[in-house]
Amino acid sequence: MNQFSELNLCAPLRDNLRRNCFTTPTPVQAEAIPPAMAGRDVVATAQTGTGKTLAFAIPLLEALVAQPRGKSIRALILSPTRELAIQIEETFAKLIPGTRIKTAVVVGGMSENNQLRAIKSGAEVVIATPGRLCDFLQRRLVDLSKVSSIVLDEADRMLDMGFLPSLRQILKTLPTERQTMLFSATIETSVAHLIQDYVNNPVRVAIGHATKPCEQVDLHLFEIDQHHKFDLLSILLKEQKGSVLVFSRTKHGADRLANNLSRAGFKTTRIHGDRSQSQRNQALQGFKDGDYRVLVATDVAARGIHVDGIAHVVNYDLPQVSEDFIHRVGRTGRAGARGTAWTFASPMERSEIRQIEKGIGLKMKVLDLPAGMPEGSKIVVIPVARKVRSFSPRRRGFGGR
Repeated sequence: MNQFSELNLCAPLRDNLRRNCFTTPTPVQAEAIPPAMAGRDVVATAQTGTGKTLAFAIPLLEALVAQPRGKSIRALILSPTRELAIQIEETFAKLIPGTRIKTAVVVGGMSENNQLRAIKSGAEVVIATPGRLCDFLQRRLVDLSKVSSIVLDEADRMLDMGFLPSLRQILKTLPTERQTMLFSATIETSVAHLIQDYVNNPVRVAIGHATKPCEQVDLHLFEIDQHHKFDLLSILLKEQKGSVLVFSRTKHGADRLANNLSRAGFKTTRIHGDRSQSQRNQALQGFKDGDYRVLVATDVAARGIHVDGIAHVVNYDLPQVSEDFIHRVGRTGRAGARGTAWTFASPMERSEIRQIEKGIGLKMKVLDLPAGMPEGSKIVVIPVARKVRSFSPRRRGFGGR
């Protein structure tokens, strides 16, 4: 499939794709949509930002349009975070005009009365986080007995967040005869068990290297003392153009950094777990609309922020594992555009850097410092296409001096 126009779609869905300038499918869309439209189970791995939402939204909506209308939940989409669930719903909102299909979002941190009202008004598509949906199930507020299709989006992230018991509880309530689609950045042991238990003879779609950052992202690593990080970030923000997503390890650190950036004259907002859902929605929308140039976030947003056109990602604090590194930097370089990711690391964090380097399979090269940076700091650039070779601390390289 080279164009969406090649698909045998209903008129409203075809028109909505064209109206929203969805013309050429990404690789994961081109490989996943045809078997999904044929009713097959699908297991797809692809890097963040490759268009997985559209890969399941189109088959789901086409199947629902072809069925007699009803007021039961017929399609269920599970996602790890509120932000991701809300953004999935935004994609569906672009595709459903003229189809008479209704959607509902079921997530924590928002009014459950509004969510239940949306379901009772005839929502056929429910987009949910596992925790809130399990709560509704336990209280017998929702009925999933008519679900014919389920999507597990960012399955590895849901398992990382401890949602396996909730997922099993939800999946047990669904009809045995159903279509299951699972999308994930990686297929680790826990995800493989989930596939074995709940997916039936799936079509396997694997796009790119799920354990490597996207080749559209230029990865720059800076070795710099902790107390010089803010100065470096300020220089980069002044020298470079475009929107910037900055990752902090803690909620307190995110607040402090956002406040300092605002005082320095950069339009900055923040997202983390202590902010209310309305505050998080407002921050994300303001970042999308360009009211804020900088968004500071904790890892709660690593897979929950899907904003086109983010020019730069900054790992102000190191992620815990290489998988989180991949998901963070995947916020930029989306939809074919190039992006830049900057990672800040102190000399004391060299072992953590080597672990990330090993995990992503990339070697680092030391470059000269830009003007204005303190002596003794280093800048390292990661060439994306190169593989890691073992080296000792005596070799020239990151941590080799």
